[in-house]
Amino acid sequence: MSDAPELPKEEEEEREEELTPEPEDQSDDSSGEEAAGNTEMDFLRNLFSSTLGLGSADKVLDELTLDGVAQYIKSGKCKNILCMVGAGISTSAGIPDFRSPETGLYANMQKYNLPYPEAIFQIDYFKKHPEPFFALAKELYPGQFKPTICHYFMKLLKDKGHLRRCYTQNIDTLERVAGLEGDDLIEAHGTFFTSHCVSFCCRQEYNLDWMRDKIFSEDIPRCDKCSSLVKPDIVFFGESLPVRFFTSMKMDFPRCDLLIIMGTSLQVQPFAGLVGRVSKGCPRLLINMEKAGQADPLFGLLGFGGGMDFDSEKAYRDVAHISTCDDGCLALAELLGWKVELEELVKQEHARIDGQEKEKEKVGESKGAAAEVSAAAPVAPEPKKEE
Repeated sequence: MSDAPELPKEEEEEREEELTPEPEDQSDDSSGEEAAGNTEMDFLRNLFSSTLGLGSADKVLDELTLDGVAQYIKSGKCKNILCMVGAGISTSAGIPDFRSPETGLYANMQKYNLPYPEAIFQIDYFKKHPEPFFALAKELYPGQFKPTICHYFMKLLKDKGHLRRCYTQNIDTLERVAGLEGDDLIEAHGTFFTSHCVSFCCRQEYNLDWMRDKIFSEDIPRCDKCSSLVKPDIVFFGESLPVRFFTSMKMDFPRCDLLIIMGTSLQVQPFAGLVGRVSKGCPRLLINMEKAGQADPLFGLLGFGGGMDFDSEKAYRDVAHISTCDDGCLALAELLGWKVELEELVKQEHARIDGQEKEKEKVGESKGAAAEVSAAAPVAPEPKKEE
């Protein structure tokens, strides 16, 4: 499971309202309200700026191509890159996306007898019928897949001092497996990395291994303290996005030198709206199988900015590279002179992960053999009692 689930279009506005940050405890109230207030102020500021022609930006890229982006990165002026990623960066790892007509998750939900496919990710349905979600989680649980070229390209950006942060819609934890740590990541739609009891009176935390053991033993995970359901910390329909998403974006995006968007349709709000939070002069690169996030022409006439502009005469900063995410990252790495380094990193890390898996299998086999020997060992007869 990679990208957080998407609602049908008619429900998107309702989802956006539901995802207004509502912190879980009193200490977060001020940060959540402040984030919401800043979002409104930024909207008004962008509206007046666009309508009145204020804040015009100089062209940063020499050309609106992948080579133009590479030259900009190599110039030394690009030190704060933000990545926005979705399900498309994980499909080559074997994790299906959500909405592909034949291979997507929603197209293969019939076996769970759901009232409609999205129900499997709705919090109210989950609390009443957790079995379908945990059956799906067993099929797609983190630890069964290896990060892709795209994941390791972001690790390379980090190692070379270019990556400020990765904002991901994905819940598969592959960014972490590839070497991005907690401070490098904003997991906008949550993560399997931790889980919590759903009871507001308890909220006991559990780690990835605890949840894995429960799921693969086909037990419905229940809290050791209060016996309530335990749910991975992924964002279901009807739940708020993490407060950290809102507090971090207002710091990161104004400082962004280059925004790289990969493997997302840019349809789910509020994540999709992040593209409009960078400065007017910040270049934006989309690596995707199709163009996404383009501005609505009507909104453009009304002065609403923020959408991507790849093709108009006024285009000056947005670049679309239409390919798989892995191929796009390899192409950009080659232009940067990093291709061999990236391919070697992928090779080494995949070999390391395979080695770890083999070691786990050996340990499991040893434990199983020991258990069999113990079970087969003859039991010494009890000594006869003297009469």
